[in-house]
Amino acid sequence: MKDLIEFIAKSLVDNPDAVTVDEFKDRGTTVLELRVAPDEVGRVIGREGKVANAMRVLLRVAGNKTRKRAVLEIGD
Repeated sequence: MKDLIEFIAKSLVDNPDAVTVDEFKDRGTTVLELRVAPDEVGRVIGREGKVANAMRVLLRVAGNKTRKRAVLEIGD
């Protein structure tokens, strides 16, 4: 799941080297923390949050397949 989010984010931004995804567990849930350059957070979130919501849907689908719960947090 981490690789999926990293691939999508790197495809969206102008500076793919600034993209990092940290993964940690919190009470049985996998938390993916996506960080990008401060000026590119808007690209990853998208208009009205549509891109971020789409990434969260993909995480939910991947999580259902592996029977794991995952949460995406986006920051700079």
